[in-house]
Amino acid sequence: MRCVRYVFGMLAAVVMAAALAACGGAKLSVADEQYARGEYFEAQKTYRKVYNKLTKKEERPQRGAVAYKMGLCYERLGMAARASSAFANAVRYNYPDSTATLLMAKSLHAEGKYGPAIKAYEEYLQKNPASKEAANGLAGCRYAQKAKNEPTRYVVKNAKLFNSRRADYAPMFLSRAEADQLYFTTTNEKVTGERKSEITGMKKGDIWFAKKNEKGDWQRPEAVEGELNSDLDEGAVSFTPDGQTMYLSKARREPNANTGVEIYTSQRSDAKWSAPVKFEITADTVSSYAHPAVSPDGNWLYFTSDMAGGSGGKDIWRINLKERAGSLENLGEFINTEGDEMFPYVLTDSILYFSSDGHPGFGGLDIFRATLTKSGGWKVENMGWPVNSAADDFGITFGKGESGFFSSNRGDGRGYDHLYSFVLPDLQILVSGWVLDKDEEPVPNAVIRIVGNDGSNQKAVARPDGSFSFPLKRGVSYVMLAGAKGYLNARQEFTSDTDEEDAEYGVDFILASINKPVVVDNVFYDFDRADLRPETKEALNEMVQIMNDNPNITIEMASHTDRIGSDQYNIGLSQRRAQSVIDYLIENGIKADRLQAQGYGKSRPKTITKKLARLYPQFKEGDVLTPEYIEALSEEDAEVADQINRRTEFQVLSIDYRMY
Repeated sequence: MRCVRYVFGMLAAVVMAAALAACGGAKLSVADEQYARGEYFEAQKTYRKVYNKLTKKEERPQRGAVAYKMGLCYERLGMAARASSAFANAVRYNYPDSTATLLMAKSLHAEGKYGPAIKAYEEYLQKNPASKEAANGLAGCRYAQKAKNEPTRYVVKNAKLFNSRRADYAPMFLSRAEADQLYFTTTNEKVTGERKSEITGMKKGDIWFAKKNEKGDWQRPEAVEGELNSDLDEGAVSFTPDGQTMYLSKARREPNANTGVEIYTSQRSDAKWSAPVKFEITADTVSSYAHPAVSPDGNWLYFTSDMAGGSGGKDIWRINLKERAGSLENLGEFINTEGDEMFPYVLTDSILYFSSDGHPGFGGLDIFRATLTKSGGWKVENMGWPVNSAADDFGITFGKGESGFFSSNRGDGRGYDHLYSFVLPDLQILVSGWVLDKDEEPVPNAVIRIVGNDGSNQKAVARPDGSFSFPLKRGVSYVMLAGAKGYLNARQEFTSDTDEEDAEYGVDFILASINKPVVVDNVFYDFDRADLRPETKEALNEMVQIMNDNPNITIEMASHTDRIGSDQYNIGLSQRRAQSVIDYLIENGIKADRLQAQGYGKSRPKTITKKLARLYPQFKEGDVLTPEYIEALSEEDAEVADQINRRTEFQVLSIDYRMY
């Protein structure tokens, strides 16, 4: 329900007396007068009665004209479905003004019926190709169709604790830093005064507030204390940085006159607010001024007005509160359009939020974020789904971080506004994994360090099962190092991507034991040769990395053969193979005095480990693959056992190497 936000700027409509005088009698004139005064709730009821009487075929043109005026009332009341139906009837009855097609398109747009709205916009543009309003509407529908399927990460919820059965809107924190008192406008049944508004059909708005208790939980809202509220419409508040002065919108209502809105101030004393005093912006008494927003430094008052000198419709202006004379300025073409820009909210000296139906959007009023550029212009961005919807979304306020409240009439066929909370959750970006030994058993109490190129430095201890987890940041390159007592260090590098979505990276560390030989997997030679095959070099590059990550160790690089052939031959072959590995490590920067080659031939058969037993269940942990053991196996299993014996291992010899 549009309430004070729609009371704003009501000017008398042109009464279509010539077209309607013969068919409406006194009731039509009453409806026109009600509409002209901005009494849309009462006017739509009167127009409906007139419309229902126009049943004759020759009265079709008059029926179309009354349907058009009904549509205008419904549009003002935020009843998009009723408005689109009324405008469709106006078009069906050949209402001569093509604006009916445009308004039907806008109402369908506000219903979220983007396909039919696009068709209506295109139909209107065929007759009025220069219409910026229709072009923006068409662009908005196409944007909405795509953006609704690509929602932002904002989480939006109905703030049920604050909402009544009537309209509640325009929330504002008393202090953004504290974010523990929320003020808003309400038309609930307990507000001041008994008369219902001819404009909205509800009681006139009062300012209420809610606060948090000592546990940080929101309490039920209540009326502000003092002389602030009256039987007129009050709403859309803002506060000076010290929280002692409130700026508010207050409706000007005079019998048989147009309704307008002015800005007032109220002072706080002992939690009570004084009677409002009018805040003079200009000597212009015809224009309306509403939706005040004080800048965080307290120097500027931003507001909405339909005064001359704007871009059309309602514009956002500002005035310096310290030096008011000559400081009034319109925010210009980047912000203001031929449509309506309203409800400014100043987050910082370079970030402004506002609502508009002139910039392309989802329908009705959308909330936009404007960022001041280096050139002095503004970059305007739609806040996207689900903050915005096909309905009217407006009046945003921020608490701590990317969270706060706004108002919207989404999902309410009566057009009533309600408060919604929003929050942009922190991205859940994690790196997690396991620290295991070469047998893939957990290494408990391993220490993992992670250093980012953003200067971050984290440290954690792996859980008893070897698992770990770290929070990360987007777009940062990280180096990770894991180590544990009795094991060599292992190093990993990676870069987190820049996508705005939750993510978890998996990184595992395999630690080599200091106290027992460690097999170097995937080291291959051609038959009866000691030359390294090309596919072996990748495995040996990992060996180079181990040596670099553990610069204080010296190792023995050992090669073993299977049981085939003489002892002397196998010793020689394995020695040459071990030396080939040593030569490769030296070529890649490892000091020769840290390395020792040793060929063992077939003298040290492999003992089956837990890992090997998992990989080859035909063997048991602890089995020793001696020639006698293998000869008792099947031919197939014997080949597997010989393969296991043909291996390259390294053994740590010392952990106190120093390069002099």
